[in-house]
Amino acid sequence: MNKENILFGVVGLLAGLIIGFVFANNVNQQGTGAARSSAPVTGQNANIPPGHPEIGSMNGGQGGMQPEVQAAIDAAKNAPNDFDAQAKAADMYYQIGRFDEAIKYLQAANKLRPDDRETIVQLGNANFDADKYEEAERWYSSALAKKPDDVNVRTDLGLTFLLRTPPNYDRAIQEFDRSLAVDPNHIQTLQNMVVAYTKKGDAAKANSTIAKIEALEPTNSALQRLKEEAGKISSR
Repeated sequence: MNKENILFGVVGLLAGLIIGFVFANNVNQQGTGAARSSAPVTGQNANIPPGHPEIGSMNGGQGGMQPEVQAAIDAAKNAPNDFDAQAKAADMYYQIGRFDEAIKYLQAANKLRPDDRETIVQLGNANFDADKYEEAERWYSSALAKKPDDVNVRTDLGLTFLLRTPPNYDRAIQEFDRSLAVDPNHIQTLQNMVVAYTKKGDAAKANSTIAKIEALEPTNSALQRLKEEAGKISSR
């Protein structure tokens, strides 16, 4: 999901700053396969976790699909026991924003290779982008059981608690703390932590976290809005 753009939607700000990590173009992913899992997405796709491909970029116009999309889907249907075909179809559906279909093919891939961690992360990402936060939590937790120090996935797990209804700010903060224990300077996690503290009403911790972001990245585009929202609770 373009999680990079959830932060202000959560705080009631500008939809555009929470940074999670999902499918393609994830700067923190390893290799071409992992690129489908976590990367901040910006622009018009405001509610995508870090790690997704651009959504809606592969429609063929007039409601159709580009030939390569349809070809991937047909290949998966014709080869239900082909892991790569199922994963490719899921990726294509993800890119056009049809998350439920992406989930269906990812589940098929998962059945073929239950221990494939990348597919497990993708299932977390696709459910996250479909606003199925409890289900995303389940898949992210499974991925973290295999690799507990994955900061991106840990941050996405925290986001599932921040964004669900009702939110669980304490659990979100707990997961962000665990992420920061691995990488204390992880900007996306720090930004999300500010949102959690702000929503919880803890101005002191929100402001101290903002100060750390400012020290690490003085030109961070989120800083002004984060300060404004934290300032609102500080003045209460």
